[in-house]
Amino acid sequence: MAPGEFWCSACAAETVSATTSTVASSTLGRGGPPRIGFVASNSATIGWHAGRAARSRVHTRSCGDARGVPEGRTPAGAVPRAGSGPPLPTAARPAYGRPVAPRLTRAVVQNGPRALELRELAVPDIDDDSALLRVEACGICGSDAEQYAGVLPVRFPLIPGHEPLGVIERIGDRAARRWGVDVGDRVAVESLIPCGHCRACTEGRYQLCRGRGGMFGHGYVPLTHPPGLWGAYADYMYLDPFSLVHPMRKDVPATLAVMFNPLGAGFRWAVEIPDTGPGDAVLVLGPGQRGLACVIAARAAGADTIIVTGLARDAKKLALARTLGADHTIDVEAEDVRARVRELTGGRGADVVVEVSANAPEPVGEALHYVAAGGRIVLAGVKGFKAVPDFVSDLVVVKEVTIRGAFGVTTRAYDAAIRLIESGRVPLARMHTHDFPLEAAERAIRTLAGEVPGETSIHSCLLLE
Repeated sequence: MAPGEFWCSACAAETVSATTSTVASSTLGRGGPPRIGFVASNSATIGWHAGRAARSRVHTRSCGDARGVPEGRTPAGAVPRAGSGPPLPTAARPAYGRPVAPRLTRAVVQNGPRALELRELAVPDIDDDSALLRVEACGICGSDAEQYAGVLPVRFPLIPGHEPLGVIERIGDRAARRWGVDVGDRVAVESLIPCGHCRACTEGRYQLCRGRGGMFGHGYVPLTHPPGLWGAYADYMYLDPFSLVHPMRKDVPATLAVMFNPLGAGFRWAVEIPDTGPGDAVLVLGPGQRGLACVIAARAAGADTIIVTGLARDAKKLALARTLGADHTIDVEAEDVRARVRELTGGRGADVVVEVSANAPEPVGEALHYVAAGGRIVLAGVKGFKAVPDFVSDLVVVKEVTIRGAFGVTTRAYDAAIRLIESGRVPLARMHTHDFPLEAAERAIRTLAGEVPGETSIHSCLLLE
């Protein structure tokens, strides 16, 4: 991969002009919601939708759609797996040839800490501004495990799942024009759903939006908030008028396409925030799925030297980091990390340090010893609100270090991740270790959390088709 191929200024400009806009409020048609973040991919698409005035205002999959789904399958269009329980009722097909929308969906509901159950829930009606997503896959990350354990401040009951990949099942006319997609299109869905009106949104920092009563997004909103189907641990998921979607090619396997979320985090945390580019030495603290995504993103941005740290038990992940683009790895339990970083950077230290280790606060203080004078530290690993020991603030002063927090992903970073996935130039399949059916969601979370003996999960997902 050529340095900067997925993060050069030309690509960024092309992305902004083709698929994104600065997050700002502007009315989209009378009665429509403000347009934020993601707009139609081109004017021809908008015109194509606008010219079909005679068509129903809500678009629905026809019997003869491109997938050619035969009778007798579940509403999700997949043959039920053995042991997955009875299939859901198949949508009735009226004589005039259009199917009735699915009335029920399977969904994993979390009722409290470590309390999941598989239920059948009603599928909501779709209006002109919203859509219904048929979920193909949903990625699982560390925050799923924290939510499962009751660490995250969310309201139960809810449907988890904030990394949705799926196909548009039904969509309103205004939503189709706004997103530039239609029935049958595959989309990656951003986790957070901004309000479009608050200061963070109007300043282009929609990942910090709190205008809808705290963190509002897929997988975090309770069932009591209509229409309830906010999470992707389900066959179908509701797309809010303010949801942000990105079209994806259908020929990419779902297990790879669903990596758009962790890879998007890699591009934002390791490239966008610290402004990583050619010549930079990048140190990634932690070889989990987000740490590996940071390696991939930094390599795509043209970083000169990439170093990854981990524990002895992370030996396989550290080896994978080298496969994905890291130049050096360090076992923090066997080596003097400070001395090794100085050695690998010619005594200068790392220009960029990305801290993505989970739960342990000690690496935050250590990052100050690894970073070069004038360097940048990005803090992205959450620590359960534990205090950081041995944080020497004088090092921030005398080195003139810039420290940035990283929360969420931006549209620009998601787009870079999707382009990389669709290129097929990185062996992403080596990151994917597990996929699970919907009914095994609890085992999927526990596997990622390291609670299943003999299993080591790097990237895993629920695979619904």
